[in-house]
Amino acid sequence: MRTWSTPVVRVLGALTCAAGVGVLTYSRWRPWCLTWGATREEAGMALPGDELLEDPDVVTTRAIGIEVAPSSIWPWIVQMGPGRAGAYTYDWIENLAGLDMHSSDEILTQCQDLDVGDNWQLGSKGPVLRVMSLDPQASLVLRSDDENWVWAFVLVPDDSGTRLVSRNRIRQPGASGAARAFTRYVMEPGSLVMERKMLLGIKARAEGRTGQQDATQADSTTRHQAAPSSGATEASS
Repeated sequence: MRTWSTPVVRVLGALTCAAGVGVLTYSRWRPWCLTWGATREEAGMALPGDELLEDPDVVTTRAIGIEVAPSSIWPWIVQMGPGRAGAYTYDWIENLAGLDMHSSDEILTQCQDLDVGDNWQLGSKGPVLRVMSLDPQASLVLRSDDENWVWAFVLVPDDSGTRLVSRNRIRQPGASGAARAFTRYVMEPGSLVMERKMLLGIKARAEGRTGQQDATQADSTTRHQAAPSSGATEASS
């Protein structure tokens, strides 16, 4: 009879223990999980889309500071979606579920047109997220067709650039105790892993693109300043 090797058993044991500790202590770090990156004010403020789903079972408000203006972030947000520019997170995980996510490192002109009523189909059997409101350079709100999930992206200018706030409001009507436990102990931490990567991905892309533009402008300015004027040339001759 074939037996598992000792290293495999140890790894599985360690993972089981870690999962158990996570479940037992989750109530302590759940607020951090649900509000990663957000200030207390951001977590408590009313945002576009809140009115679309009252009495949610789960609310997450996660945020990140991006050192560019909203106009430099908006193109990265508006082009998101399956079959479009992806979600800037772990594509391989999303594509295991057949979501057709391929995160782009470029602004795609063909994906910049988005209108109220357009939708994201999350897999062949997954939910459909439909654009409910769109305020360029300010907010994008999507809602699932079953009206049990609202996802809002909100851009708030500040002294350092922009705060990007992502809020999910989720309702589970008729869910069993087991389903609610799965959402709490698996989906909530899992959503943090994916959404944190997404927010960091948007930040890196928006700041990197602006940085490249600034570097190009600075190089152009340096060359211009280094080139002698005709008057200086004549004076030196």
